[in-house]
Amino acid sequence: MRIFAIAFAATLVAGTAFADEQVIKLKPGAGLDKVEANCQACHSLSYIPMNSPFLKPAAWDAEIGKMIKVMGAPIDEADAKAIAAYLKANYGG
Repeated sequence: MRIFAIAFAATLVAGTAFADEQVIKLKPGAGLDKVEANCQACHSLSYIPMNSPFLKPAAWDAEIGKMIKVMGAPIDEADAKAIAAYLKANYGG
């Protein structure tokens, strides 16, 4: 019975945490699938619209390079180019 009570309490806590999670809808466009597949594997997609007022097209290249070289994101070259093109076209500041 005690295990059931603990499991029930954990379910309530987890349900509350998921209820507060915001769904991020990025602008549609070529490369969005690559962004969703690669970027949200490590962080929320909310960073994209949140940072877009500050990042010009060249800065997106630097950000993608940082994610790959410094943070170790396993993004292949073709996906990196598609991600960069998408971000520049849709969130180029």
